[in-house]
This record gives sequence, structure tokens and C-alpha cells, in this order.
Amino acid sequence: MAPSHALRCCKRAVNWIPVLFIHLVVGWSYYAYVVELCVYTIPNNEERISYLVLFHVSITMFIWSYWKSIWSTPASPTKAFCLPRAEKELYEREERAERQQEILKKVARNLPVYTRTVGGAVRYCDSCQVIKPDRCHHCSTCEMCVLKMDHHCPWVNNCVGFSNYKFFILFLAYASLYCVVICATVVQYFIKFWTKQLPDTHAKFHILFLFFVAALFFISILSLLSYHLWLVGKNRTTIEAFRAPAFSNGPDKNGFSLGFSRNVAEVFGDEGKYWIFPIFSSLGDGQSFVTRLVHIDPEQANSVLQHNGKSPVNVGETSLAVPSDTQHTVIDNSKEKMDEGQRDSVTVEREP
Repeated sequence: MAPSHALRCCKRAVNWIPVLFIHLVVGWSYYAYVVELCVYTIPNNEERISYLVLFHVSITMFIWSYWKSIWSTPASPTKAFCLPRAEKELYEREERAERQQEILKKVARNLPVYTRTVGGAVRYCDSCQVIKPDRCHHCSTCEMCVLKMDHHCPWVNNCVGFSNYKFFILFLAYASLYCVVICATVVQYFIKFWTKQLPDTHAKFHILFLFFVAALFFISILSLLSYHLWLVGKNRTTIEAFRAPAFSNGPDKNGFSLGFSRNVAEVFGDEGKYWIFPIFSSLGDGQSFVTRLVHIDPEQANSVLQHNGKSPVNVGETSLAVPSDTQHTVIDNSKEKMDEGQRDSVTVEREP
């Protein structure tokens, strides 16, 4: 037990190395910019003050969002997704996988769970002993199930998921802004030192290196930020981008997409004044998600469209995708177990 505990402690300490590296780079950049550039290099007071104000605004938002990404505890499923005592005892005693699935399906029938494994089984975590909510995955590093898990990020030493996805995107955005501010204000002095228009002083190395580091970080961060903004627009996680979530009617990569505006609101909230601040404003509880209408019976599609004031589909069409940003009705797919199999049912709910 002792070696195992010591190994686990060492692993946790090693996991903080990337975070420590980021803090060291940011700390050095602060010294290089404030002291070497603004104090020793810039001769004009007005320019110096304006640069310092702009720099401190950008670094404050950057550090704020970065720390929120690090210290936000990943959200995990509630006890509602745990098996009741009687079913849990039956599940643990049962050795046949088919019978275990029957127990899980019986419990999952009363839960807002629409996704399954590729094989159609109820997603159950043996480590956490919970039925996984939609978009929930087990993180082996954090050793827990994380709601709407996107990925485990070594640069924040935390799982990026429902509780901190907005903070993570703002961290990338403000990190990019921080690099832009540095490059835009340092470039003229970088050129002067490079062309020897300024004398060689102790500030030269810091200015030259600061520009190169900021430019390299900006290129790498911007690509990551662009990818995650694309994911937000599609309402997908990184995991879902690589492996489409499986519903009762099969895998659907756009299963959770509700239209661009609704997708953005799920992450940033429906009040724009909070979007730029690393304050939690995401919609929902992370355990239940609206799913769009896909692959339903034509008669069902006609009735739903007529209910929404839309034109009915042609007879013979077997699938329909209704973008939720063009209507005010939320449509879900739900499953009901039948005696001889399963059928799809459509639930129509009016938004307030």
C-alpha cells in the first residue's frame, strides 16, 4: 500500500509541472514587459502608461480565467444516477452481461439518458458505480466521472467539462489577447534592437526573446482556440468530435446540436453581459441535454411539424432533422422498452 500511495503522490506532483511551467513563463514575461520594456526602454511617459494599462488588463483577464480553469472542481453525476440498493445488489450478484443490462435498462428508463454504447448497451461506470449521463465520461487521471467531459488538459491539470468549459475557452481567448498585446507593443522596439538602432543593454535579450515567445504561443493557442470555438458552434465535445454519440437510432454527430445561437448559449449562457467574464453562466445542469429530432417515422414527423406550424414531409421520407434555432419547440428522442423489442417515441416540450 505504501509504495502505491507514494507513486500516486509522485504522479500528482508531476502533473503540476506543465502548470508550473506556464506560471514561470508568465512571471518572466511580466518582468520583461513591465521592467525591461516599460521602465528601462520606453522613454515616453504617455506611451509607457498606456502600455502598462493595456498590459495589466489583458494579463488580469488571462490569469483570472486560467485559475478558474484550474481550480474549478469537475462536476460529477448526482446520486440519482446511482443504482438503487436492491438493483445494485442484483447487478453485483449477476454474472451474465445480458441480465446486468436488463437491470441497467430498467433503472435508466426513469433517467434522462438517451445515449448508449456503440453496441446499444446502457453506459455504466464500474469504478464510480453510476449510470453515465449523456456526454459524461470517466477520467482515468481524475479518477472520476466528469459531466460533459471534453478532455483532460495537462496545462490546467484538470478535466475540462461542464463546470469549467467556458473558463477554458476564455483562458485560450485571453491568452491569445495577451500575446497579441505583447507582440503589437513590443514589435517596434524589437526592430530597433534587431537593427541596432538602440544600444545593446540588458533589456535587449528580454525584448527580443519576449517577442519570439509571444508570437509562438499566439500561433499555437489561436489554432486550439479556433478548434474549440468550432466545437461550441456545433455543440460537440472533443470526445464527440472523434466518436459520434450513439442514440437509439444509431450514431449521430449532430445529436446535441440545437442551432448556432442555442449551441453558444449552452456554454456561455443567454445573457451576453457575462460572456467575457470567467463567471459560470452555462445553461443546464450537465446531466440532461436536449437532443434534436432525427430518423423518426414519417407519420410522427408530419404530426410534429404540423404541431409546430411547419409543412409536412413527403410520404416515403425516413429521416428528418429539425434545427432548433428556427423554432421555439424543443424535441427530444426518448426510448420505451416494449415486450418484443423497442420503439422510438417523440416527446414535444414547449419552452417557456
